Amino acid sequence: MKRTQIYLDEEQSRRLSERAAATARTRSDLIRDALDRYLDGDTTEARLRSYREAIAATAGAIPRLPPGEEYVEAIRAGDQSRDDALERRWRRG
Repeated sequence: MKRTQIYLDEEQSRRLSERAAATARTRSDLIRDALDRYLDGDTTEARLRSYREAIAATAGAIPRLPPGEEYVEAIRAGDQSRDDALERRWRRG
């Protein structure tokens, strides 16, 4: 291993120490892991691609739900019906 030195602001240092204590790891070990993920390409694009793959893999997992727009309209209608009932009850006192 090669020794290097970095500067952290107080908040970064506090959070790193808390994470190290919570995971029973050293601060150095956590920094090395984070650096490896960064250098291995854990970029925004990679995370977005991973997210999209997860969404694609689970698409249709709940087939009993109607298509998106139809589902949203049904929820809105239910909300409106509930709101109307509450309004009528409030007016009656």
